[in-house]
Amino acid sequence: MSGCTSQHIVLVGMMGAGKSSVGRVLAKRLDRTLFDSDEMVEARTGRTVREIWAAEGEPAFRSLETEVLRDAVSAGEPSVIAAAGGVVLSDENRAVLKRDDAHVVWLLADVELLLERVKAGMHRPLLDDDPEGVLRQMYEDRNELYQDVADAIVSVDHRSVHDVAGAVLRCAG
Repeated sequence: MSGCTSQHIVLVGMMGAGKSSVGRVLAKRLDRTLFDSDEMVEARTGRTVREIWAAEGEPAFRSLETEVLRDAVSAGEPSVIAAAGGVVLSDENRAVLKRDDAHVVWLLADVELLLERVKAGMHRPLLDDDPEGVLRQMYEDRNELYQDVADAIVSVDHRSVHDVAGAVLRCAG
């Protein structure tokens, strides 16, 4: 683990890729703090992501997303960071993700798997009107951005959370 002992491991990818689940496993295996950006936003505001979107809209949420990403990457001890799916949309966030103290792993998932995983989630306001169409467009729009920030890519398709966590550790080490 010499390669990741002094770096944060940041998980990026589409909603439903398993960033939070894999992040929990990694944090436990590495005995590190897990920063989940959605949870950090909710803790900071006392409101759910859905409530923030409804009351203030996407720009307010994205601003909070940037704040919590900066705070997590600035933490003194190396941690595991499960970044929100849209974190790559901001130039500022992509610059933060490219810092030397962050090892970014893109959890890549097939759109069909993502659809299966997110269809039951009520906390994803972007998917309210047309989950499949919106998710497919987001996938198309964001793949190049994930590629831009990723130090490594791990496919999550047909793998358990523990298998994905092991693959992340191998590519971060």
